[in-house]
Amino acid sequence: MLTDERQQRLLLTADVADFLYAEADLLDQRRYHEWLELLAEDFQYSMPIRMNVSFDQPDEQEQTRAGTDICWFDESKETVSLRVDQLMTGKHWAEEPVSRVSHLVTNVRLTEVALPEVSVTCRFLVYRNRVADETDFLVGRRQDRLRRVEDTWQIYQRELLLDQSVLLAKNLSTFV
Repeated sequence: MLTDERQQRLLLTADVADFLYAEADLLDQRRYHEWLELLAEDFQYSMPIRMNVSFDQPDEQEQTRAGTDICWFDESKETVSLRVDQLMTGKHWAEEPVSRVSHLVTNVRLTEVALPEVSVTCRFLVYRNRVADETDFLVGRRQDRLRRVEDTWQIYQRELLLDQSVLLAKNLSTFV
């Protein structure tokens, strides 16, 4: 039998996972303005560059650091909003014609709970196909920090760690 505390954690994990799945659906459906509503005003969005390191090197040397080093991107909500506005013009070279995208989110785990905030890790796979034969896969681990606001969650920090050190996609026009 589950303890009350364990049961509450399972319910909280399910709630957070459902939020992340719904977010993925918004991105797949290109409902970017609705997606922006899920982002807190203090949102920080980064994808450090991963590096190939030898076994005996410290973990912190395996990737760059947001706010300090060069990253694939290191953005605020304002910058992300500008990217959305650009995509929605219909004149974005990397998204004309538009891509077909599927976001898969799995292995959702709460790593810290200090309500109304939670830290969560998950694994992601983003499949993108455009034109006739351009296909990209972005696979990795994501670390999110969420804040409960009224009856929903808002994302205020997201760090993406790709499982590749060389970006094989032609561009990063897809949000992860």
